[in-house]
Amino acid sequence: MKVAVIDYDAGNTLSVTKALQKVGADVDLTCDPDRIASADAVVLPGVGAFGDCMREIRARGMDEAAREAFESGKPFLGVCVGLQILFDGSEEAPDAPGLGLMPGRVVRFDVSEQKLKVPHMGWNQLSVTREHPVLGDLDGEAFYFVHSYYPEPENGDLLGTSGYGGRFCAVAGRENLIATQFHPEKSSRAGLALYKNFLEWGRRG
Repeated sequence: MKVAVIDYDAGNTLSVTKALQKVGADVDLTCDPDRIASADAVVLPGVGAFGDCMREIRARGMDEAAREAFESGKPFLGVCVGLQILFDGSEEAPDAPGLGLMPGRVVRFDVSEQKLKVPHMGWNQLSVTREHPVLGDLDGEAFYFVHSYYPEPENGDLLGTSGYGGRFCAVAGRENLIATQFHPEKSSRAGLALYKNFLEWGRRG
């Protein structure tokens, strides 16, 4: 299955590409809208700041390519900041609109009362709140997180949570779209299982 990984100089594109290849994907790392449109599935990676990512995406025309990929109905996976930018906007960059593919906003951790550090970094268990093929057999598995912000989905788009001073959104999705706040490509066996589930979900069409 041909998987287009959207290339906009996000720092985790190489590790995402290698993980997908390891589970059998034919990966095309590209910023060509035509190649994204012709792929069977699309992955939107991301690390760093919300505003910087949106600026790079728009400069390359990847905002429209991502929107068209979603609207085409093909399987679409967002990772880390690639999850956050799918929403309407973020407290991190109030003047930078997100892609708006899922309603809701991204907020910063408020964990000062618990004397916890931000960013949240490390391994945390996933609690699946709504069954999804990509999350099959992954309830309770540990995944690797590095983030200071997380989305607050609306309209039932929450698929899974984790805990850091309280519960927060770890996975969100709707229709053909699913996205994770954690990094599957840094999450060892469980992360590879998630990528494999994503491919199988895509093959089932």
